[in-house]
Amino acid sequence: MIRHNQFNDNSIGIFVQDAEECLIANNRIQTAIEESSLMGNAIHCWKCKNMEIKDNHIRRHRDGIYLEFVSNSLIRDNNVAKCLRYGLHFMFSNEDEYLYNTFSENGAGVAVMFSTHINMLYNTFDNNKGGASYGLLLKDISHGNITGNRFTRNTVGILMDGGLSLTLQENLLSGNGWAVRLMASSTENKFTRNNFLGNTFDITTNGTSEKNYFTENYWDKYKGYDLDRDGIGDVPYHPLSLFAVISEYTPAAMLFFRSFLVDLLEQAERIIPTVTPGNFMDDRPAMRQYAL
Repeated sequence: MIRHNQFNDNSIGIFVQDAEECLIANNRIQTAIEESSLMGNAIHCWKCKNMEIKDNHIRRHRDGIYLEFVSNSLIRDNNVAKCLRYGLHFMFSNEDEYLYNTFSENGAGVAVMFSTHINMLYNTFDNNKGGASYGLLLKDISHGNITGNRFTRNTVGILMDGGLSLTLQENLLSGNGWAVRLMASSTENKFTRNNFLGNTFDITTNGTSEKNYFTENYWDKYKGYDLDRDGIGDVPYHPLSLFAVISEYTPAAMLFFRSFLVDLLEQAERIIPTVTPGNFMDDRPAMRQYAL
């Protein structure tokens, strides 16, 4: 049990190896070390199980919480900000739960890699900005549940690369550059009852796969109608814009964003789709945003 401690200006705050049933709670961990070669992680766990990491306040380490080969563990109510790399970074860590954490202003955001059966519920990913930043990176993840989270003001809200059979529901994606970047390697994922508000691009992809499913999401860019007043749009919504596809392949095209020519191309693509996948759509778009 490691509780109610203050760790200042250490390379690594807490390191735990080959541990079981360990509680790390209510600690304040921060460093003023600025050299990246000397800076370590605030909480680093390796080859552990049945861990509980909660109510920690973490600032300015390399990774806030780093987990590798950590299973059946609970990470909740931590506040992690201004880390050089990731607020939370875990690899090869299965059957874990991440609840009510806040990750803000971190260099790259949060990275979830090479894991399965992960629950990420009611977390906040805010203001993680930069050329290679995102709120949440999902890399080679399968059979997970991502529900009730808030992705706000990130360069990319969610970057999914190699996601399989993930459920993303009742999340708020607001004020991001790209709300979701869904790579071609991701399949059989379901997006439902999410709010997409004020994002530059709601969805983008680098492939033509149509094996991801969108239903009953609220899109603030949707211009459809609801004649039977059941709260569901009568016309499917295609969230993938032509310019989002072009900029994914050619980032320099962002120079022409909001130009008159791009507006014309977008209108033509909506009428006669030629570049965006025809079935990449929300078949039941919500008319009103959800109270999440």
